[in-house]
Amino acid sequence: MDLRDMSLSEFVLEVASTSPAPGGGSVAAYAGAQGFALVAMVCRLTLGREKFFTVQDQIMSLLKVAVARQELLLTLVDEDTLGFKVVMEALGLPKNNDAEKLLRREALEKASIKAAEIPLQTAKECLAGLHEMSSLLTIGNPNALSDMGVAALMFKSGLEGALYNVQINALGLNSLKKKEAFLTECQALRGEGNRLFEECQGSVMSRLGSS
Repeated sequence: MDLRDMSLSEFVLEVASTSPAPGGGSVAAYAGAQGFALVAMVCRLTLGREKFFTVQDQIMSLLKVAVARQELLLTLVDEDTLGFKVVMEALGLPKNNDAEKLLRREALEKASIKAAEIPLQTAKECLAGLHEMSSLLTIGNPNALSDMGVAALMFKSGLEGALYNVQINALGLNSLKKKEAFLTECQALRGEGNRLFEECQGSVMSRLGSS
């Protein structure tokens, strides 16, 4: 059974098992999917209401994007676990002679690059979620303000968690060029994510009467 098709309790128990996968990468992708689910909910609570008539087209556009990105992140929940398993398979290849060692090293490099690319995509989707939240906070139904705040938290957690997984896979790469490219992109995504999250959190907290 795919992870995305499990019940909530089944998924939690699978993460809690002795198996190292699904792990943080899949959980990060699921956090992002939950963020977009909340965005979709807020959009639907805004659509069709007279007081939000002037922003209906914008809300509909945000809803379509949220539904598509939620679906992609659910796919990434499974892809992250599959990527980890390929790395483990490469680690298990024989290394009894130079030829086998070379094949193993090449397979591990290829698998590690893929295992870094998957959470990198998760991070980008979560960053897109924070961008979407910036728009939704200004035009969405204010009765769902706390839900928008939780969505921002999910995107921030998903982004940071995904970046951790990019970094841990990139650190073992033999290609210094590839490694540096991954780490540089992580730094940029983290910086933009922190900025957007602070803006979203500030908006939510000020409107909730907190400081």
